[in-house]
Amino acid sequence: MKAVLTIAGSDSSGGAGIQADVKTIAAHRLFAECAITALTAQNTTGVFAVDEVGPQMVEQQIDAVFADIRPSAVKIGMVSSGEIVEAIARALVRNEAENIVVDPVMVATSGSALIATDAIDALIRYLAPLATVVTPNLPEAAVLAEREIASEADLEAAAEAIAQRIGAERGRTPAVLVKGGHGTESSDAANDVLRLPEGVCVWMRGPRIDNPNTHGTGCTLSSAIACGLAEGLSVEDAVRSAKEYVTGALAAQLNLGRGAGPLDHMWEYR
Repeated sequence: MKAVLTIAGSDSSGGAGIQADVKTIAAHRLFAECAITALTAQNTTGVFAVDEVGPQMVEQQIDAVFADIRPSAVKIGMVSSGEIVEAIARALVRNEAENIVVDPVMVATSGSALIATDAIDALIRYLAPLATVVTPNLPEAAVLAEREIASEADLEAAAEAIAQRIGAERGRTPAVLVKGGHGTESSDAANDVLRLPEGVCVWMRGPRIDNPNTHGTGCTLSSAIACGLAEGLSVEDAVRSAKEYVTGALAAQLNLGRGAGPLDHMWEYR
């Protein structure tokens, strides 16, 4: 059985972060491993407290995983400080990690901020150049590209700007998936754009699922992409497969909590 490592924060409500990642990896019939970057007190209505794990402890968790059950892919989610970003990057380089998916988590579904300003610059400088694919959503892409996004043309331009910004740091450009969702031109579609390393943009089009319960959608998608890469899929095929999985998890219409509830990660088994 192949393993996938998730490096992210813990969500006490179980809908996002490490918990969503582990469920997603298990649903893909792979072995889930984790390195926790922060503890959060949160539920579907908001984030009430965040307690960072020390950079050295994060680094030691990653080293311990690679020393024993080596992961075939790595997903990186919530990293709240620049020091932790650098610790993760050191550990991944030292262990020659492959198939890295970086999900630049900045804001929870509830609207709560999850990252310090210094961590955004560190993420671009140290982590993103190691990635196979980076997966910002619409607001995150606007921050990383330093531009407004209001149309499909803007989505492509943002993906290009992010790729160029990352490439300027280390001379290596990952694939960039900008998750447009239904935030641009069509209210009944969930259309994302994948900018491949060679500069070609591929559109990933799909129907918008009418479901207000979207807690952990980004975490789930990035973990599912890592699973596809671990299984040997190309970036494009891994993204398509992950998008189909998330669509099914939303379409299952799980309804838990008083706010934006979680997805049904095990929908294929019910």
